[in-house]
Amino acid sequence: MAERSTAAVDVADNSGDDPLAAQAEKAATDGEALAEEAAEQDTQNEGGERNREQPAINTPELHSGHKLARRYRLEECVTRLDGFSSWRAVDEKLRRAVGVHILPADHSRARSVLAAARSAALLADPRFVQVLDAVEENDLVYVVHEWLPDAAELTTLLAAGPMEAHDAYQLVSQLSQAMAAAHREGLAHLRLTPGAVLRTSTGQYRIRGLAVNAALRGISAERPQRTDTEAIGALLYAALTQRWPYESDAYGLSGLPKGVGLIAPDQVRAGVHRGLSELAMRALVNDGATASRQEPPCTTPDELAKAVSAMPRIRPPEPTFAPPPDYQRTTYQQGTYGRKPNQAGPPAPQPVVAPPAPLESRTGKALKWAVAALLIAALGLGSWQVADKLLDNRNPSGGDPKGPTQTEGGNGKDDKRPISPGKPLKISGAKEFKPGGSGIQEDQVPLAVDGKTDTAWITPEYLGYPNFGNLPQRKDGSGIVVDLGSVQTVTGFDIAMSTGGQTIEVLAADENASSPTSLGDFSQRLSQSEKVGEQVKKTLERPMRTRYVLIHLTELPAAGADSYRGGISEINVLG
Repeated sequence: MAERSTAAVDVADNSGDDPLAAQAEKAATDGEALAEEAAEQDTQNEGGERNREQPAINTPELHSGHKLARRYRLEECVTRLDGFSSWRAVDEKLRRAVGVHILPADHSRARSVLAAARSAALLADPRFVQVLDAVEENDLVYVVHEWLPDAAELTTLLAAGPMEAHDAYQLVSQLSQAMAAAHREGLAHLRLTPGAVLRTSTGQYRIRGLAVNAALRGISAERPQRTDTEAIGALLYAALTQRWPYESDAYGLSGLPKGVGLIAPDQVRAGVHRGLSELAMRALVNDGATASRQEPPCTTPDELAKAVSAMPRIRPPEPTFAPPPDYQRTTYQQGTYGRKPNQAGPPAPQPVVAPPAPLESRTGKALKWAVAALLIAALGLGSWQVADKLLDNRNPSGGDPKGPTQTEGGNGKDDKRPISPGKPLKISGAKEFKPGGSGIQEDQVPLAVDGKTDTAWITPEYLGYPNFGNLPQRKDGSGIVVDLGSVQTVTGFDIAMSTGGQTIEVLAADENASSPTSLGDFSQRLSQSEKVGEQVKKTLERPMRTRYVLIHLTELPAAGADSYRGGISEINVLG
């Protein structure tokens, strides 16, 4: 096996840490465990360097109950390291828990921390723990961020055992897509450890400390995309095997045996999903470190996200239902109710009186004859109506105006016959509908027109409101515009949605339109706005001529307690 790259080895930032039981107990907190932080003071960062010239700086003397900006009340210190401290606090104005990082304003990293926090706050991506405030005040710099009391650290989840294939697939899929979006905005994490990944009660993964955690510790990297990609690979490896993919123990996980190098997860533990095992190796090993692997390495989060999308979708395990317990007769049913104390054995069987035969009385016989007469009358009436209808539609001489000759050409006033469903038209291109000016998942658009229903264009997760989080730039929703290459006659559509419960409408641009971008450019309506299931199929009452068709999403279904997400799996325009 070839030698692993320096960047891959350096991902083990906490390679000398001892297993931390205390860290597992703080899974729902948004601060990193003090024991883990202390162990990392002199450890080199993954793929980057720690500033060694930083002089010792005393952390400001703060205490529980201290208030910042007469609003944030400090409750509990969770980290104190390198001149800064991290706290669990309460926002008394909004009455909610928050996390706060504090350091002196004259700290050499204060400016970089403020810049990183303000850049992360502009991302506004719900897959990251959001920065709420970044302030310099009274010789202090502090950063306020979300606190998720219902979330569990990945450290705690891994302490319980390796993940099922579907859970590991969701982990690498969500993390790689989130980090790809962050790097597109010029933001890197550089400290993506199990303590930086949280899973909410709805099963969504959230990443905390984007850019800020690295700035607090003075961490930098020459190749930040590669550093974050290898960190995601290490997390996937740990999820599949419950082992840290380096020789030293870290984050409560045992390392690999010394001297054997990096071995694939399916060689560490039996039953590991082969595709996920290879994906972890592609993210961890670069520069041809494993000659046996035929697939190219993934060196950026975007490459890793595309590799995950190219995999066959891993379905969740089928729920197991316990069989109902055998029927047990109660004491009363067994006949012991009222038994004398000295009575032994079952009671003597009582004779059962047979019920009288139904409808054997004089009234019953009359009722039977009445019902039979009504049935015969109904059958006769129905037969007469059918015969009358058949006679009306006969046209032996060809002159009956009710015959088919009036509508065969389709020009009669009473022609209501629907258009026969056509065949799928060739789609020459597709792009994301972004009336707000910015896209949301542009790189996934080809997955909605690739002829496969197991791949999809999926929106990010939006919080609070089904109309794309009620964000101003999403007031007109989103969707996909398909280009038929030239003006075609459209007779219907057949669309597979990623999940049911989405509100959509299907619109078409005018026959003479060229590259429509706004909602007003799509003047022809193929379907009304309505909440739909997983399959939307319709044949139009009359054909339309167009080149561009918009599948417009206006509201998303619930993906959790307070989150919303949707998407499109496959689009077919019929002609």
